[in-house]
Amino acid sequence: MAVTFDLFGTLVDADRPDRPGEAVGAALAARGIPVPDDWASAFREAHIDAPRGAEVPLPAHVAAALRSRGVDVPGNAARRAVVAAFDPEVRTRASAVDAVDAAADRGAVGLLSNCSVPELVGRTLIRSELSRGTFDAVVTSVGCGWRKPHPDAFEAVAEALGVGADAITHVGDSPAADGGITELGGRFVDVGDSGLRTIAERLRAGGE
Repeated sequence: MAVTFDLFGTLVDADRPDRPGEAVGAALAARGIPVPDDWASAFREAHIDAPRGAEVPLPAHVAAALRSRGVDVPGNAARRAVVAAFDPEVRTRASAVDAVDAAADRGAVGLLSNCSVPELVGRTLIRSELSRGTFDAVVTSVGCGWRKPHPDAFEAVAEALGVGADAITHVGDSPAADGGITELGGRFVDVGDSGLRTIAERLRAGGE
């Protein structure tokens, strides 16, 4: 048995920009990158043709949005601006540590997060009460290239854990995204229904 967890909204709450485009634009300007007058529109437009379910890294989207307005982006300036714009305060949810520890006592435990911002998951874990070392695998959509509920996202964490996707119980807060594990024969546990404390108790009792 392997248990995987979603991160944002499941194990932690993190403050992220209410207006991501504005936050990224301010971070670009702070780095001397000209921000187009219609940046809000440019940021909202699709600029990269990606397969359905694929993750487009936000720095790539930002760089493409700037180029669409004739702005050159030197080096990794777009990445640095995006990372700076998403610099969250993090609150670990009640019983999150207990639930992850209970899962680790049962077998392999992983983290699978939809996140288009490089470094954000790592920085979130550092600022939380969770230990990255507790997880046998940490997989992000920006790292593996696919967003939940795409099967390849779940297959990526399953491969990293050395199990089949049908052996995974995935704990998350979104039936639409996290519930995709059921299409591969695994099990979805909705943290909104069960609660982390109950999930921890069931894992220790041999359930879930």
